[in-house]
Amino acid sequence: MSQNAGQQLISARAGEGEHNVQSRGSHIKRTIPLTPPQDIFSTPPRKLRTPDYDRLLPQRSPNPVHDLQMQIATEESSKKRKISVIEEEAQQEEEGRLYRAVVGQAMMPLRETTDDIIRRLNSTPTKSPKRLLSFSTPTKQHNNFFDSPVKNSYNSSPLPLEAQMILTSPRKSPRYISRSPYKVLDAPDLQDDFYLNLVDWSSTNVLGVGLGTCVYLWNAVTAKVVKLCDMSGGHSNTDNSENVTSISWMPTGSQIAVGTAQGPVEIWDVHKNERVRTMKGHTQRVGALAVNSHNVHTFSSGSRDRFIYHRDIRDPNDHFMKLTGHKQEVCGLKWNPEGTQLASGGNDNKLFIWDRTNDVFLHKFPHHTAAVKAISWSPHTHGLLASGGGSHDKKIRFWNTTTGDVLGCYDTDSQVCNLAWSRHANELVSTHGYSQNQIILWQYPSMEQLAVLKGHTLRVLYLSVSPDGENIVTGAGDETLRFWNVFNNGKKEKKRMTVFDIRSQIR
Repeated sequence: MSQNAGQQLISARAGEGEHNVQSRGSHIKRTIPLTPPQDIFSTPPRKLRTPDYDRLLPQRSPNPVHDLQMQIATEESSKKRKISVIEEEAQQEEEGRLYRAVVGQAMMPLRETTDDIIRRLNSTPTKSPKRLLSFSTPTKQHNNFFDSPVKNSYNSSPLPLEAQMILTSPRKSPRYISRSPYKVLDAPDLQDDFYLNLVDWSSTNVLGVGLGTCVYLWNAVTAKVVKLCDMSGGHSNTDNSENVTSISWMPTGSQIAVGTAQGPVEIWDVHKNERVRTMKGHTQRVGALAVNSHNVHTFSSGSRDRFIYHRDIRDPNDHFMKLTGHKQEVCGLKWNPEGTQLASGGNDNKLFIWDRTNDVFLHKFPHHTAAVKAISWSPHTHGLLASGGGSHDKKIRFWNTTTGDVLGCYDTDSQVCNLAWSRHANELVSTHGYSQNQIILWQYPSMEQLAVLKGHTLRVLYLSVSPDGENIVTGAGDETLRFWNVFNNGKKEKKRMTVFDIRSQIR
């Protein structure tokens, strides 16, 4: 604002104030004298009139004594009027303070009472220099309102105002998660063994299942079932010495690795329905297999003999690296999404982190108090690993494998058999046994339970995620495979549940 404009604004406001004084019936105009004081011996004019301008000119009077008496009386009357005007302005200013206090509390709720506000306002000078368009620091917002219709004293509801605001505020529609499986497959001879891994879903939407001594393939698109191999060679198996103990698809989906109870690992071509090669090294059952998704020809195997082997199906040697660290059976193996670190869990309650180029572990986590089979890497956060403990531990723990820090621990009150992260959201699904026999969907990192899925009658030992990342399949000691639509982002599953024996559908 320019200087002239400011002077005009001040003059206009002075004029408005002057008009207000006259409107109250006063015939005397409050002005600031711009000339020296009047001469008391001046001669008064013959005709007196009330000036209607700001500048007063001195005039002479023929009777000085009378003029002096009139001037004294006029000054006393003027003083009284000035005092009354000041008192009126003070009252108006006080009312203005009270009004600003009330409006201020309504607009920006304060914790102060009305008396506190008036006392604070009264502590400031009555007349303080004001600046046009001056800047001020915003006051901190508080909770209480003064004489407001939304104050709890005026609240007709038994709920406090905060609760009503939560109830009436707009919220996101609840996510739909089906609590029932959309498909159930009977899987006879599916072993009830915590240390094995017998179910895996390929990138080509084919499910591989190890049943006894055989491996079966179920096509999720056509629902056709194929028997891939039989380790017993057709004769009866009474001591489980030829059972399948683990399976894992290669990244291309054309080959599958099969771990056996005797120790060898076989590679099968599913299109030709024939064995490609047998890779030896382990002397006891191979319960864990893990494929490195960044190298379609390499995978790792863990065994009851406590060793871990890195293998390449193109290499004529059975393995190119041997990892030693576990004191008991290796039952959990998973490569991270980048293919740079391998996590291994064992029956010795230990969790190890290995670098792909080194046979010495990077980190050793001894925090679990039971076997560590459930292992899953987050696809959303680099270096975030989740692990679950067995029946004497019952906890899901989170780790930063880059720094080696412990990120959190959550007690599930049940044996943790498997873990898998959602690819679409920061969610984690876990399968449980002993006292629960259920599947739980968690929100990470709050660990809020989004859904609890029930249906299995025995502990849920096996878990795999579909290639589109929306469905999971679980296997249990009740010899059934159940398909759940849990990572669907709220879309309703329209498929009808079907139940049939996986072996009876062989074509």
